[in-house]
Amino acid sequence: MEFKTLNNGVKIPMLGLGVFRINDPTECEEAVYQAIKAGYRFIDTATAYQNEAAVGRGIKRSGIDRKELFISTKLWITDTNYEGAKRGLNNSLRRLGLDYIDLYTIHQPYNDYYGAWRAMEELYEAGKIRALGVDNFRQDRLADFIEFNKIKPQVNLLETHPFYQRQAETDFLKSENILQIAWSPFAAGQFGIFTDQTLIKIAKNHGKSVGQVVLRWLMQRGIAAIPKTSHISRMKENLDIFDFELNNDEMNSIGELEQGKTVAGNRETAKEVREFFDAFSQLNTDE
Repeated sequence: MEFKTLNNGVKIPMLGLGVFRINDPTECEEAVYQAIKAGYRFIDTATAYQNEAAVGRGIKRSGIDRKELFISTKLWITDTNYEGAKRGLNNSLRRLGLDYIDLYTIHQPYNDYYGAWRAMEELYEAGKIRALGVDNFRQDRLADFIEFNKIKPQVNLLETHPFYQRQAETDFLKSENILQIAWSPFAAGQFGIFTDQTLIKIAKNHGKSVGQVVLRWLMQRGIAAIPKTSHISRMKENLDIFDFELNNDEMNSIGELEQGKTVAGNRETAKEVREFFDAFSQLNTDE
């Protein structure tokens, strides 16, 4: 495993398990348990995924010393304000069965994220959170956020894959010493990523899979990744990426795959944002 030291001195594994859309509680618990058993130490969940309790059961079942694990979860939009952030963290800790969170992030750049950050800074200073971050913050919002807060985010989670490479975002985050974490690194299986001939050729060169090549490409760009899977064989495959390197020609070939294609959409209009809000309007963050 490779590690990155965040801008506050905390170490984070560069590869973790994401559990987005592992909705069945039994399946999610088993996935977390098997991942830890296979060697994963970084597990990423969120209030909005509604599987924190299952993640917590998988962690407890693993029997691994808590200090060996790096657990991240996220504050949802409806709680993104000063009081909501405190309540949201306490609810997440309760569901996960933990005393502290290694990484707590603001899931979306909506609502009162400045107020939420003030509360998160207090919780960080109280030892309830080891690292703070944001998700899906573009450069303009993040630059403003950095300027007017006491504690700079340690990470920014962004959709990042060969067809949506976000090089300008990557360059900006590196200049600020903020770690980029790629969610949906396989583009949710869309855009023919697993049948792309460039990726297949590179994979054959190394005796690896397309997925392993994509993860290695991210690592060599200094980007962490949290691929989602509940299949044990795929978990082990995703971990097996630290025994090879892509050469410059291979990195450049993958760089040429950039198409600006996004799985989640850009939500650049009021209509798109409101549709996004409506899709999650029934989410109960207090259960």
